[in-house]
Amino acid sequence: MTAYELAAKEYAASGVDTEAAIGRLKEIPVSVHCWQGDDVIGLDGGGSLSGGIQTTGNYPGRARDFAELTADIKKAFSLMPGKKRLNLHASYAVLNGENVDRDAYRPEHFAPWVQFAKEIGIAGIDFNPTYFSHKNVKDGLTLSSPDENIRKFWVDHGIACLKIAESFADAFGSPCMVNIWIPDGFKDVPADRLTPRLRLKDSLDKILACGYDRSKVVVAVESKVFGIGVESYTVGSNEFYQNYAAKNDICCLLDNGHYHPLEYVSDKIPALLAFYDKVALHVTRGVRWDSDHVVLFEDELKEIAKEIVRNDATDKVMIGLDYFDASINRLSAWVTGQRAMQKALLYALLIPNDKLRALQDAAAFTDLMVAQEEVKDMPFGAVWKEYLSREGLSEDYLSEIKQYEKSILKERTE
Repeated sequence: MTAYELAAKEYAASGVDTEAAIGRLKEIPVSVHCWQGDDVIGLDGGGSLSGGIQTTGNYPGRARDFAELTADIKKAFSLMPGKKRLNLHASYAVLNGENVDRDAYRPEHFAPWVQFAKEIGIAGIDFNPTYFSHKNVKDGLTLSSPDENIRKFWVDHGIACLKIAESFADAFGSPCMVNIWIPDGFKDVPADRLTPRLRLKDSLDKILACGYDRSKVVVAVESKVFGIGVESYTVGSNEFYQNYAAKNDICCLLDNGHYHPLEYVSDKIPALLAFYDKVALHVTRGVRWDSDHVVLFEDELKEIAKEIVRNDATDKVMIGLDYFDASINRLSAWVTGQRAMQKALLYALLIPNDKLRALQDAAAFTDLMVAQEEVKDMPFGAVWKEYLSREGLSEDYLSEIKQYEKSILKERTE
């Protein structure tokens, strides 16, 4: 028997069908972010990276234009198993010299992305208004700015993005998730915590009132506890956005780097599933703070995947990746993080969740602890290798990436 056949037999003895697990994993989409390839610089020349975001490192080979970025994405995606979506920020508009600002972006500025995504067989495109790295971020504020003209610019940007998202949904026959995150906040103790939030609420109301098609666009709002330069107060807090999302029947996005280090998104997922039809995720890895390290197959990632799978929520939780590391090969970062997410989902699919739930309901906590420990010793690796093989991939992706670096990336000079 092969290693996989032996593993399948052992899992079957615990009540788990490995074939069903592999089949389900192939159908779970993961939205992969474009901004790992160029350190979140973007293509529209909006300005230097701002908004409490930092990308550290200067590894050679950063993509500098649309052609280089799409070439890198195509190569990285070819080494990723499973169903993939592409996650774009508005700052990746392809303007071709046209003098147009973010408040007036149109679907045609993203048509090259649609063509590219179709060429490489991506399941769909998700989208993010870009409320940072722009001259109209005034005193660190956008949708909550006291300057009415600044607020209007960014409201118009949000409305433009919803229209662009509708075009993505039409192009792929799949709803587009639009995630709204703003960097607004204050470095030191504010004198007024309420009014900026009332201005943000009014701005969001205006964006949502534009008449977008809810069957095509899933709007989400993303909170953050703090950012660099806004350590004392963030306008878009968790409490604000969860209440706003609930009241306006939109989605709440959980970024597992945007909370206190002792808060766990894995625990927040089932809490939101009790009230929301959809929950959105940005999966990252924070080290001491929201540092957007490359996602690895670690405990919290496993717990996130467990909550998605054990609650039968693979069609309710929209999984997106969000990390950026310029200290290592950027393609390797992309592939390592996406494969880690896939591993975590497979690991969760191979757990006898019904059996464990029955033990909990029966208050058989001794048996439950032992059973949960036994899961950790199961031959997961053999099933993962079988899955990769069926996807036409091998465990070794680094040699291909190093060859790509040698022939392509090292030719790029700043």
